[in-house]
Amino acid sequence: MTALSPGTPAALPETLTLVLIEDDPGDAFLVEELLGEAEDPPKITWVRSLEESRSKLSPEVHCVIVDLSLPDATGLEALEQVLTMAPHSAVLVLTGLDDAHVGIAAVAAGAQDYLVKQNVDARLLGRAIRYSLERKRADLTQRRLMEAELLAKENARLERGLLPVPLLRTDALEHHTCYLPGRESALLAGDFFDTVQSADGSIHVVIGDVCGHGPDEAALGVALRIAWRTLVLAGHEGNDLLHVLDAVLRHERKSPEIFTTLCTAAIAPDLSRVTMHVVGHPAPLIMQADGTEIVQGAPSGPPLGIFPDADWTAIEVPLDEAWALLLYTDGLIEATVGDGPQLLGTEGLLNLVREHGDIDLDRLVRAVTELNQGPVSDDLAAVLIRRAAR
Repeated sequence: MTALSPGTPAALPETLTLVLIEDDPGDAFLVEELLGEAEDPPKITWVRSLEESRSKLSPEVHCVIVDLSLPDATGLEALEQVLTMAPHSAVLVLTGLDDAHVGIAAVAAGAQDYLVKQNVDARLLGRAIRYSLERKRADLTQRRLMEAELLAKENARLERGLLPVPLLRTDALEHHTCYLPGRESALLAGDFFDTVQSADGSIHVVIGDVCGHGPDEAALGVALRIAWRTLVLAGHEGNDLLHVLDAVLRHERKSPEIFTTLCTAAIAPDLSRVTMHVVGHPAPLIMQADGTEIVQGAPSGPPLGIFPDADWTAIEVPLDEAWALLLYTDGLIEATVGDGPQLLGTEGLLNLVREHGDIDLDRLVRAVTELNQGPVSDDLAAVLIRRAAR
């Protein structure tokens, strides 16, 4: 190795912790001398072998300088062991003049840089360390980005898998849904919905809204939806079903302040009537031959999770030969109207439907978005179920 060149100190960006793995005391001394001229000299730990380095390669080590000719490992074998023992440290390889090709292979195998001993001076060594540190930071950043992308894809697959698939066996009904989580990049929110046809031919629909926003609320919404579907398929309905959902909510929620509003609709097998429970939730809209109206008698009672001994009143609505039923969460009616503070509200939603002359879910959501002058900030879910034209 060349002697230290006066006036060319190794300028390092910060106080560093280095481990030098070098079995030749003379070469080790020269490295220490070269780095000692830096404005802020690094803390150097010198070891003579890989075995001796094992206890020194802690996560606090910024850089490892390793000779690839060691008594207990040589060449890329030595490098592989260093990379395994110090995965978060930058690795700078030292080679002899006749082994420069090994240095190139070492960089390809994972080292951040290499130096030929006979050509090293203080400035070159300092620059190589700086480069190695920056390249290691870039490598770690790229790895974290890749891990974050993989995690995001896994989360998306998980969220898609938790969205409901309607369980309908009849072609006498049309079924449409809209689901727009308010959280950015999310597919799942605290709003939930589901549709199930039971063994007797009845069609059951639920839509609900867990208060709050975030992954905890989304998980709770999924738990309630799955519990609802299970209870319906087991033959439960009315207050019996709602009391069990209330118990599930109380056991699964993260804090006692969390409550849930929901609306259930049970349509008779012959499609002649619907029985609804509006549990602290916005009243549905129903369109029949004589026009579109807000379902009267809502709410049936308080939201789930507030009063442990609550009961809910059933709302019975006869259905004619042509009808449509819209269940939705408050994200659809809490859109602002223009620049002012006024919210759309249930009456505003009803007026939109009357203006359109029909309930077209996609068109309705577009109209609400235009009134809001952009996407609504709250979670939004809606289920439209109508008797199919004969």
